[in-house]
Amino acid sequence: MPRKPKPTPQTPPTEPVHDEPIGLLEHIEELRRRLLISLVALGIGTAAGLFVGERVVQFLTTPIGGLANLQSIEITENVGVFMRVSLLTGFVLALPVIFYQLLRFILRGLTPGETRGVLTAIPAAVILFLGGAAFSYYVMLPNAIPFLTQFLGVETRPRLSNYINFITDLIFWMGISFEMPLLVFILAKFKIVTAKTLLKQWRYALIIIAVVAAVITPTVDPVNMALLMAPLLALYFLSILFAAIANRK
Repeated sequence: MPRKPKPTPQTPPTEPVHDEPIGLLEHIEELRRRLLISLVALGIGTAAGLFVGERVVQFLTTPIGGLANLQSIEITENVGVFMRVSLLTGFVLALPVIFYQLLRFILRGLTPGETRGVLTAIPAAVILFLGGAAFSYYVMLPNAIPFLTQFLGVETRPRLSNYINFITDLIFWMGISFEMPLLVFILAKFKIVTAKTLLKQWRYALIIIAVVAAVITPTVDPVNMALLMAPLLALYFLSILFAAIANRK
């Protein structure tokens, strides 16, 4: 009788190395969860901002000489300014949580080592944002406000809401602009950009920076525009260095 072939042992299934792709509904659910966490952090930060809102308003009005040099016209103007400042304070306090949730959603499926890299990037993102805010407050505003309020020799006494909207918009967008090195580092990490390409395109970057400076700069004089272009250009070359580090790794 012919021998029966011996059964070959079956290889046990191996664990997948990477996470399997998830569907659209799972992406939406994860986005909803991370947005909810960010909104809760923003709410807690805003609640904390309510306790220090008056002090922050006084701090923001220092470049123009204090609240005595401002005026309110509408009945709800003071309350609206107070709430806007409290919300901005809450956003700054919630920045670490917001940045973490944003990076974890964008960079999904990270290894433990890459997750530690994200955690390291969060303090850098907060420091860069605060650096941009400090630059706009301590460097740009002391030069821009005298120019704006003394132009043509006409005495100017701005409205409280107009002044606060102006200064908070400037601080916010300067803080966002200072995130350029970190953004370029992440893009270079995923091989989307390279340091060599960024270095070759510096002329185009100079034009884009000039346009951004013209939009953000509160005045039309070239001095304040140059004050903004100089750090943005320095940040661009710093971004090239970050991209080189990311490409090498």
